[in-house]
Amino acid sequence: MSEGHDPVIEKLVGWGRAQAAVRAMILTSTRTSPRVRVDAFSDYDVILAVTDVRPFYEDRSWLEAFGPVLVLYRDPLALEYGLERFAYITQYEDGTKIDFSLWSLGIAAQVARQERLTPDLDVGYRVLLDKDGLTRDWGAPTHRAFVLSPPTEGEFLTLVEEFFHEATYVAKHLWRDDLLPAKYNLDQAMKQNDLRRMLEWRLEIDHGWSVKVGAYGKGLKRDLAPELWSELEATYVGADLGGNWMALFRTIDLFRTVAVEVAAHLDSVYPHELDRRVVRYLRRVQKSDRGARCLHQEQAE
Repeated sequence: MSEGHDPVIEKLVGWGRAQAAVRAMILTSTRTSPRVRVDAFSDYDVILAVTDVRPFYEDRSWLEAFGPVLVLYRDPLALEYGLERFAYITQYEDGTKIDFSLWSLGIAAQVARQERLTPDLDVGYRVLLDKDGLTRDWGAPTHRAFVLSPPTEGEFLTLVEEFFHEATYVAKHLWRDDLLPAKYNLDQAMKQNDLRRMLEWRLEIDHGWSVKVGAYGKGLKRDLAPELWSELEATYVGADLGGNWMALFRTIDLFRTVAVEVAAHLDSVYPHELDRRVVRYLRRVQKSDRGARCLHQEQAE
């Protein structure tokens, strides 16, 4: 199916033409970016420039024009350039997901006055409907929004320090047999936040800092070297304490491998001494008696 015959877009445009209050409709994000692969679950991110956002905010029944709504989230009313806007993040029963941003008309005029497009537009946009020429003077997107830039040495070292700091929390929670916080610090803080960002930096190095990485690691399996992805998969385990201790050290091993490579490309220096000291500490916690009042006695032994 070609983009020009997308039934969802055709339905959106037909509806917008029939609504006097809708003066412009702009498709943005994934479905307008030349670097993003679109599939059946790709969102339709749609901006509606309307004469008054309040009726659309107070009565959500208009959303049913595009199918039965399964569930939605509504962003509260906010001001941009002093003008009201809000959003409906809408999941339909047929699998279609449309994220509607409702703009007061003046916002479109303000966009034309800015030197640069906002990131949400610069990532890519396509005007589907413009009854009054509101988008006529908008600049062209560069499709560079959300592409990572090389970190400074300070940013690199801060990420390494944060990663190892989180590791001490994982060890503490595992020692206490406290699974939920251990999983949070290991799988969310260490992996989703810190390791993911290091992997993204490594990916950008291979692609000349030109790739728009997906949120929360979307697309990493496709873009990373297969051996790195396999090592990442091996860091995910179930509820077993021993397995989570193993996952902690596997996570550190993978982080170290990637961070050393990133440091070399950035002409920075990986803090091996910090790494060694923290791993030594973690091993001591792992081996310590869970009935101990402190680690000093364990260390002395």
